[in-house]
Amino acid sequence: MMAARTQSPAPFDARGLRGVLRIHEPMSQHTSWRVGGVADYFYLPADKEDAVDLVRRIPRDMPVTWLGLGSNLLVRDGGIEGMVIKTVKSLAGVDILDSNRLFAEAGATCAKVARRSVAAGLAGAEFLAGVPGSFGGALAMNAGAFGGETWPLVLEVECVDRQGNLVRYSRGEVAYGYRRVELPDGVALLSGVLELRPGEGDGGRQEIRKLLDRRSASQPIQSANAGSVFKNPRGDHAARIIEQAGLKGHSVGGARLSAKHANFIINEGGASARDIEALIEEVRERVLSASGIELEPEVRIIGRRP
Repeated sequence: MMAARTQSPAPFDARGLRGVLRIHEPMSQHTSWRVGGVADYFYLPADKEDAVDLVRRIPRDMPVTWLGLGSNLLVRDGGIEGMVIKTVKSLAGVDILDSNRLFAEAGATCAKVARRSVAAGLAGAEFLAGVPGSFGGALAMNAGAFGGETWPLVLEVECVDRQGNLVRYSRGEVAYGYRRVELPDGVALLSGVLELRPGEGDGGRQEIRKLLDRRSASQPIQSANAGSVFKNPRGDHAARIIEQAGLKGHSVGGARLSAKHANFIINEGGASARDIEALIEEVRERVLSASGIELEPEVRIIGRRP
């Protein structure tokens, strides 16, 4: 493991805030890969209002990173400069607004959104049970699974900008595509409203069970991983391309391409973020050499290099 940086962060006055502020928080405790250096500042807001109050206090030259479950994220061993705001648990509400609209905060798990929708007799969000992350992350990247995607369901989202102003965007005001959402720089997602349709009795619960069984059979869900590492090229699957290049099971240090699904990298224990990033780059280079296909990472890679 690489040693985390522990230099003193820029000053920050947290007096009057209601959440929990930590300094030099190990990000390995907050990412599904279980790697990553320390965050200068790490904040667990008490609620939405507290999170917005925090944003208004953060110096404009201090970087801000919003974090959900850390399931689509690689934090480098040098850690994260500035402030990390974790939404899970504190911004995790899910409510049914009326006969076909569901409201969810950014920190709610996608699985919770899926379960709440079917419990209310609504259909269309079952696929979210197969997305191993937070609802905010699903909104930020137009996450999808089993043929479903997030943004075609979105009516509107509420965000906070870098100055602490609350802003709303309807689906028609936001450009999105496959694993891509274009929001203004500095804007962070706080919640969203989905438009769903009436379900058919217990069909939604059965669909979720079926999707979870498929996920368990095809993905290494019991291992430390971050979900799919690369986006699927148009008309193809990254896992097939990686396997065809002879890379299934290949490793760098403690990081290994899963023998169960070649588009997953697992931390076998003791992997560093550098190991994982090196494996990602090696896969890209060797796939490009073997097939001429340039794989694009689906996971976000952030933080300082050690």
